[in-house]
Amino acid sequence: MKLFIYTVIFLAIVIIAYSATILNFDDLLKGDSGTAVLIIVGSLCLIILMGILLTSRTIAEKHNS
Repeated sequence: MKLFIYTVIFLAIVIIAYSATILNFDDLLKGDSGTAVLIIVGSLCLIILMGILLTSRTIAEKHNS
């Protein structure tokens, strides 16, 4: 399960990097740039959720042993 979580985090980072290349800093919320901003925010949320999952699994393992 840990490998899956790290893979998801890595893919989210790759998606953030790709979306950052699409951004138009003159007008962030229009067209493809707006979509890229939403994708970046969603990917950051996914990374935070995976971090919470990793932490909770570590706490559960320590609690069960």
